[in-house]
Amino acid sequence: MDHFSTEPNLHEALCMVRTCHLITMLEDCLYKAKRHKLHCSKVLVPKELTVRVAQEVLKLSSNEPCGLRGCVLYVNLEAQNKKINLGKLVYDSAVEPTFELSLLLKQDIQTWDYFRDLINRTCFPNFFQNILKLSPKFMLAKKRLYFSVAETGTDDF
Repeated sequence: MDHFSTEPNLHEALCMVRTCHLITMLEDCLYKAKRHKLHCSKVLVPKELTVRVAQEVLKLSSNEPCGLRGCVLYVNLEAQNKKINLGKLVYDSAVEPTFELSLLLKQDIQTWDYFRDLINRTCFPNFFQNILKLSPKFMLAKKRLYFSVAETGTDDF
């Protein structure tokens, strides 16, 4: 078997495993925040939102010294003009963090509020009040926790 023909498949498999692990971590964070921080019965997550977030996190970690293992991800939600801290995800706690990512999820209020109000007034009053719907849009900000020699502008020791 040719070594070079299997290498791309190994890289793809490793990326898939990391993506799946990140997705699980994000979903677990949302599940825990549902009752304890958001005080709702359900969180509706748009299709592929966690996949897109995980892929973007992987992309932002690709040029870091420890890669994804050096990442700390802060998950926040903007809802009703308030920012709520949902959790802190550490991909590998055995590695000293080299960068932080701040994820900002947003509540989808445009179509959901109209739909929820319409249903509540007609068929199922109070049934949908404890449901939070997330927007498919998100923001991800990166902060490095180190400085390279090139960034400091000094090369003398």
